[in-house]
Amino acid sequence: MKKTLFVLAASLVCAGALAQPLTPQQQLTRDIYRELIEIRTVHPDGDNTAAARAMAKRLLDAGFDPKDVEIFEPAPKKGSLIARYRGTGEMKPLLLLAHIDVVDAKREDWSDGLDPFKLTEIDGYFYGRGTIDDKAMAAAFVANLIRYKTEGYRPKRDLIVALTADEEGGTHNGVSLLLKERRDLIDAELALNEGGGGAWRNGKPFVQAVQVSEKFYQSYNFEAINPGGHSSVPQKQNAIYDLAAALDRLSRHQFAARVPLVTRLYFARIANTEKSPIREALTAIAENRATEEEVAMVSEVPEYNAQLRTTCVATRLEAGHADNALPQRARAVVNCRLLPGEKVEFVAGELKRIAGANVAVKEHFPITVSDPSDPQSPTMKTIQRVSETMWPGIPVVPIMSMGATDGMRLRNAGIPVYGASGMFIEFGEVRYHGRDERLGVRSFFDGVEFLYRLVKAIGSGE
Repeated sequence: MKKTLFVLAASLVCAGALAQPLTPQQQLTRDIYRELIEIRTVHPDGDNTAAARAMAKRLLDAGFDPKDVEIFEPAPKKGSLIARYRGTGEMKPLLLLAHIDVVDAKREDWSDGLDPFKLTEIDGYFYGRGTIDDKAMAAAFVANLIRYKTEGYRPKRDLIVALTADEEGGTHNGVSLLLKERRDLIDAELALNEGGGGAWRNGKPFVQAVQVSEKFYQSYNFEAINPGGHSSVPQKQNAIYDLAAALDRLSRHQFAARVPLVTRLYFARIANTEKSPIREALTAIAENRATEEEVAMVSEVPEYNAQLRTTCVATRLEAGHADNALPQRARAVVNCRLLPGEKVEFVAGELKRIAGANVAVKEHFPITVSDPSDPQSPTMKTIQRVSETMWPGIPVVPIMSMGATDGMRLRNAGIPVYGASGMFIEFGEVRYHGRDERLGVRSFFDGVEFLYRLVKAIGSGE
């Protein structure tokens, strides 16, 4: 039976709802958001180019010069939009990056009344695929660019909006191809991207996170092969059983905890938002004096555990070829997220040991590594200052994203990246890539306003 959506905690409804009608600018932003959500941009058959062209039309209709609005399309349906808002040129450009592709979603997997490719507003929340990841920021950047033009704002640097394709694992990654073939379009002093954002507890904001680093994505195939045979004559060796045993061992394995600088800073600043004894344990880890018991306690919180160690988890499974035949092949995809500095060879060796003699382990997806952005830079201070104008007293903390973004590609190209959206979700709620993805209505519009102020501050060199 499917769950229905219509009963939500009162505190979350209050956090998500708007108290008054939309302004014309907010209505424009919502319309842009809806348009993006309702253009299906999944790999392989979705149309990123259609979304890029729709946003280009928005800008052209607002009076942007056609020479400053370009569609980069390296393959059919794999287009990206690059739009430039001209400044005085006193400073190097600021790149505003958001991907317009999304992970696929099936209508039957979502709750009654929800279509993942329709923007639906219920009880103070926007529902739809990409409402968080990452069409909210894409809509914000386009709407705010139009707002700057309407207001006649003249920054000291050009503002470049890049809405790119295939961040979510498609075949034509927009950022990679732009860096390789048209770097001139996106070359910048620094960039704002996804990966950060705020967190609520019971509908109240308690922390604003800024992504300055990220774990590294690496997938492996676990595969067991067997001669098979007739199912009426079972054999002692069975490919499915071999694979299942390997995955069971994997489920009980935990890599050693390590604490990079970014995580130390994060734990130090977030500790006071927690209650005892977690508060003291986080502080002890940040100060490099934690006991094994304190590390174990913090590791019980999935979000904190992922900050402490490399993780590997089974995400896909297939086996067998007929109901009446012994399986000749069983295969699983194991997705790993490596801490910066973790050796790929070590992780692969551990996985082979865990898999055992009857299960082969092979790399499935090549790893890309990058160095972090400076967590104590002038840009971080600007983010803190702008955040304080909207959420006084809420700590702004640097984080290492557990998931991968296109930020690593820009960092490797010498462009520092900061993941900051100003959009808040409930701590521990992870719906992006999953069922009933949602973002609070108030959270969305607050994030749009935060990005408007932040981009204006950085654009003016403040």
